[in-house]
Amino acid sequence: MQNIIDRFISYVIIDTESDPNSTSTPSTEKQWVLANKLVEELKSIGLEEVTIDKNAYIMATLPSNVSHDVPTIGFVSHFDTTPDFTGANVNPQIVKNYDGNDIVLNKKQNIILSPKYFKDLLLYKGQTLITTDGLTLLGADDKAGITEIVTAMEYLVKNPDIKHGKIRVGFTPDEEIGRGAHKFDVKKFGAQWAYTMDGSQIGELEYENFNAAGAKIIFKGKSVHPGYAKGKMINSMLIANDFINQLPKGETPQETKGYEGFFHVHHLNGSIEETVLELIIRDHSASKFKKRKEAIHKIAKKINKQYAKQFGEDICIAEVKDQYFNMKEKVMPVKYIVDIAEKAMRELGIKPLIKPIRGGTDGSQLSYMGLPCPNIFAGGHNFHGKYEYVPVESMQKAIEVIVKIAQLTATTDFSKQK
Repeated sequence: MQNIIDRFISYVIIDTESDPNSTSTPSTEKQWVLANKLVEELKSIGLEEVTIDKNAYIMATLPSNVSHDVPTIGFVSHFDTTPDFTGANVNPQIVKNYDGNDIVLNKKQNIILSPKYFKDLLLYKGQTLITTDGLTLLGADDKAGITEIVTAMEYLVKNPDIKHGKIRVGFTPDEEIGRGAHKFDVKKFGAQWAYTMDGSQIGELEYENFNAAGAKIIFKGKSVHPGYAKGKMINSMLIANDFINQLPKGETPQETKGYEGFFHVHHLNGSIEETVLELIIRDHSASKFKKRKEAIHKIAKKINKQYAKQFGEDICIAEVKDQYFNMKEKVMPVKYIVDIAEKAMRELGIKPLIKPIRGGTDGSQLSYMGLPCPNIFAGGHNFHGKYEYVPVESMQKAIEVIVKIAQLTATTDFSKQK
């Protein structure tokens, strides 16, 4: 356990926040600090073919120790942290034998991690928790995943009696800004399938995610002195408001769950002459996803028709771009890769929590790049904020799952799989 704690803390104290406004890869220079550290660590634990490319994508190999043919599998995590909340000067707190009561993260600012609000805390009574000090995020997303992969590989190197095929390790930058898989060399990675260690609660196993698109809608207006504006002024902000009000009711993130899709307005900036509205579109169903995108264009067309005579040209310009797709389509033909992970959990006494991801992962993009890639729990909770925490025992179990998957892959007869 102490080895896991020390390794995890050595990662999270390094600031690796990514930047969506940057055009470089990685998006921030500081990500190189942890990337270079990981390269040296992978070499030191005995992995082979350890490489890092010009974009900070790291790959390494644990060679097979069996004589028969076994599929090459991979484990992938990202080392950047979200720009949603600061990851600078992370000061982890260790809570041993958690008693189920409030945890004071920061006494001076009265920041409390309470099971009254975060009920999942009660699942971990008696365990060792790592929390923030209330001033930063923790970075368990996804430095817990990296800790687990490195530790599992180290364990397999030190225990050659555990049989496994060739295993590839991949660590990526910029996942938190949606670019983690953009420059991932699937061919170089050379695995038949992989698993991202990037889930949350112990037991999570996910192979479905949202289909996703982003929409940017520009509204044009005409500014006229308000005292003489009758029949002349066109206020683009009010038209944007009209557009929002025409979106389906009850289909926002805060009103949906499970497989339910949504429209999410996340930016609105405007003046009388021009307003820009940005929103995201999400749905697990491909057909419903298509209809949601069509709905954006239908509303825009309706508004343009309404103002055609007065404005003389399109007053509402809608641009919709796909972002990523549901990995289920690529995973179902090789569903046995999910079955192996589920079997690994059950053999370790972990109840699999198979559910759709209400978002996307590197795995969804990698699946469409030719590397089917379900997602497995890394153990953390309350990502992207000051209430983030991770039970060390959950990280231990994730390590055991990685090892067990490697073992099962080496003993499964894949000739029987479709």
